[in-house]
Amino acid sequence: MTFLKKAASVAAVAALAATTAMTASAETTTLRIQTHYTPENNSGKLIQMFIDNVETMSNGEIDIEMFWSSSVVKSVEGFDAAATGILDCEMHGGGYQTGKNPAFQFVGDIMGGYDTPYQQLSWLYYAGGLEAAQELYNKFGMQLVGWWVYGQESFASSRPIASTADLKDWKFRSPPGMETMIFERLGASPIVMDFTEIFTALETGIIDGADASGLANNQGLGLYDIVKHANYPGFHSMPSDHLACNKAVWDGMPEHHRRIMSVGMESLALHTALQTEVANTEALASLKEQGVTIHTWSPEELKKFRNAAQGAWDDFATTPEAKALVASHRSYLKNLGLVD
Repeated sequence: MTFLKKAASVAAVAALAATTAMTASAETTTLRIQTHYTPENNSGKLIQMFIDNVETMSNGEIDIEMFWSSSVVKSVEGFDAAATGILDCEMHGGGYQTGKNPAFQFVGDIMGGYDTPYQQLSWLYYAGGLEAAQELYNKFGMQLVGWWVYGQESFASSRPIASTADLKDWKFRSPPGMETMIFERLGASPIVMDFTEIFTALETGIIDGADASGLANNQGLGLYDIVKHANYPGFHSMPSDHLACNKAVWDGMPEHHRRIMSVGMESLALHTALQTEVANTEALASLKEQGVTIHTWSPEELKKFRNAAQGAWDDFATTPEAKALVASHRSYLKNLGLVD
């Protein structure tokens, strides 16, 4: 064997040995995650993108088993299921956990706070929000990995909703919690009902309007086939979904796996906000053509709503953790010029 052939042979053996050693030492992470979304809707498709990114960036070292449509436990029970080891992580939202601590309201749906998902995400990543929220999650044995925020929600209504004056005696479907406090102070009559009851209640006139979702989602649901008033951009609610993992599971993952998961969530957040903006813009043009009246609130009216919301924040924030989060949001909102 010539020297060159021998050298090439040795190099090939060394490369094979190195590859074998890398394969043998590769660390693997398997995560069982539940979400309330279906794989077919937009959010579900974005979650599938997240899964593909994570599994590809980790070269297959991270394997995610996703349970769709809250198929293991109810959505509100996902947090506890992950904390106790039934699941490893959950992709629902902090708003489901306000019964544990009202502070979860201010990582789930701040209400009357930020104008855009980018502002809300900047609080999380650049204004100390993640650190403040992490303290709350860690108290319950969980790790907040990241958010994705699709943007402001819009109302569907059978009558105009152009100002705070229009809210007087306005009967609308509301989720439970702080939202009812805010709108009652503005003279509205929020009625807490299940999401599935909205359509019949609108058709029969039991309610004048509904807080359901964003403009494009409301259109997709068919709400504007029933009622012909909407507001856009929204102002009252911008819920965040989260990825939260069992802290012991998270701490046991290799650092590069944790980094991949975190970066994957940042990508998910960006694509969610961008996709929703495109979808809402298309829905806005379509709804105008269909004869739906779009109401855009003036800065003066938005300020009235924010003032009412801030009063509710203070009343709802009854724990030290909640008070700390409200103070953090309020400080950053002042920096943005959104509150006095």
